[in-house]
Amino acid sequence: MTSIPYVDLIKQNQALRPSILEAVDRVLGHGQFINGPEVNELEEKLARRLGVKDVVGVSSGTSALTLAMRALDIGPGDEVITVSHSYVATASSVSLVGATPVFVDVDRATGLMDPELLAAAISPRTKAVLPVHLGGVPCFMEPIQELCRAHSLHLIEDCAQAIGATYRGRSVGSFGTGCFSLHPLKTLSACGDAGFIATNDPDLAVLLRRLRSLGHRDRDHVDVPSENARLDTLQAAILLAKLPHLDDWIARRSQHAAAYRTALRPFVELTSVTEGSEPAYSAFVIRHDERDALIAHLASRGFEAKVHYPVAIHQQRAFEGTSRAELRHTEALVQRIVSLPVTPELEPSQRDALIEVLIDWSRRHA
Repeated sequence: MTSIPYVDLIKQNQALRPSILEAVDRVLGHGQFINGPEVNELEEKLARRLGVKDVVGVSSGTSALTLAMRALDIGPGDEVITVSHSYVATASSVSLVGATPVFVDVDRATGLMDPELLAAAISPRTKAVLPVHLGGVPCFMEPIQELCRAHSLHLIEDCAQAIGATYRGRSVGSFGTGCFSLHPLKTLSACGDAGFIATNDPDLAVLLRRLRSLGHRDRDHVDVPSENARLDTLQAAILLAKLPHLDDWIARRSQHAAAYRTALRPFVELTSVTEGSEPAYSAFVIRHDERDALIAHLASRGFEAKVHYPVAIHQQRAFEGTSRAELRHTEALVQRIVSLPVTPELEPSQRDALIEVLIDWSRRHA
C-alpha cells in the first residue's frame, strides 16, 4: 500500500534541486556567508510582495517574535494578549522577553482570536495584542487593529504559518509588526530554520537589524546587548530559488482546500474561514468527535493526518496556571481538530482518494 505523507519535503526540494544547488554554489563562490547580498535581495522582494516598507531577515519565526517585542520595548511587567490555540512559540516568545502572555478564547467557528474578548482582557499592564493567523487563515483584523489604536497598544501579528494569506486584499503582517517563519514545514520553506519581520516603521527596521546582530551598529560598536539571530545567506539564497513558485504552491493548496470543502461539508464539521480573507492554507482543518479513531483509520489506508495542536499552550507544563480566563472553545477544539494533507506535492488523485476514505468512514460513524 502506498503511503501518502502529510508533507513531502524531499519531493519539493528534489523538484527544485538544480536551482537550489545553483543558489548554494553562488554563495560558496562569493563567500559572504553572513549578511550576504542574497539576504538583502530576499528582504527587498518579500517587502514588495507584502506591501510593507521593510523586511528584516532573522534566524527563525521565534526570533522574529522575540526581537519584535524587544524592539517595541516589551519586557518585564508587561502583558501581551494572545491565544492559547497556537504553537507554543507564540507564548514562549512573550515569556522570553520577560513579559506575561494573557490568553483570550478563540472564536468557535474559525478557531482564531475572538476580537470581542479583547477589551475585557486589557489591563494597565497590557502592552500589545498578538493575534495568530493559524493554519494560514487570517484573523478578523479590522476590530483587532481598531482596538489597538484606541488603547495605544502594539499590534504584533504571528504570521508563522501564513505567508501569502490576505485579509480584504491586504497581506497579513502589514497591519502591525508581522512575524513570519520560513521553517522547512512552512508554505515558503528554507532548508533549515529561518524567518523575517515585516514593518512599515523605518526606525523600527534599523533597530531590528541591530538586535538581530548582537546589537552591532557597525563592526566595532554595539548599542544594546542582544542575541545572534541573523538569517544565513545560504538559507536566503535557497529561499530566493523557491520564492518564484510560492503563488503556484498557494494556488494548489487552495484547490485542495476547495475540493475538501465541497466534498466533505455534508459529512464532517469544517473550520470556517474569516470573511474577506484569502487563506494560504498551511493546514486544512476539520473537526470530529472521534478524532483519534479517524486519524487511525486514515493511517490504516495509507493517509497521514496531523493535529495542530493537541495540547493548548495554557495546558502545557511550561505555562500551567497562566490562564486567568475561561478558554472553553480552545479546550474543546484541541480535542476535535484534524489537519488533512494540503501540500502542493499532494496529487489531486491522492486527495480524492483520501476524500472517499473519509466519507466512507464518516457514513459508518454518523
